[in-house]
Amino acid sequence: MTDTLTRAQRSERMSRVKGKNTKPEVVVRRLLARFGIRPRLNYRRLPGTPDMALPRRKKVIWVHGCFWHRHPGCRNARLPKSRLGFWKSKLLGNRRRDLRNQRELRRSGWRYLVVWECQLKRPKAVVQKLRRFLEK
Repeated sequence: MTDTLTRAQRSERMSRVKGKNTKPEVVVRRLLARFGIRPRLNYRRLPGTPDMALPRRKKVIWVHGCFWHRHPGCRNARLPKSRLGFWKSKLLGNRRRDLRNQRELRRSGWRYLVVWECQLKRPKAVVQKLRRFLEK
């Protein structure tokens, strides 16, 4: 199946994909605010520039989109039908980078939590996940 958009249209649409302050990130920040926690955002001092960092606790939180970061077993992580070679390579690279960054953080004594976009459909479960992560 071929793309239904021209190259220019596809380029323009992809340029609108945000990397910071996404809706899922804002939701997680609001949930953290319930605990009275205001994390550092897009903390560049650490591998992978985590979405949120709590430097005193040596903890970071990533909010991953299921498509972009290949959430295992999630229906939102399906591959597009066109340009399959490009997308497989791109998304596999994202996944490898994520795993490398997580490994580097662990080696330097940091703990991390990944909140997946699809998990935010059940905010109470995410609150429990955050609470357990912060209490450790």
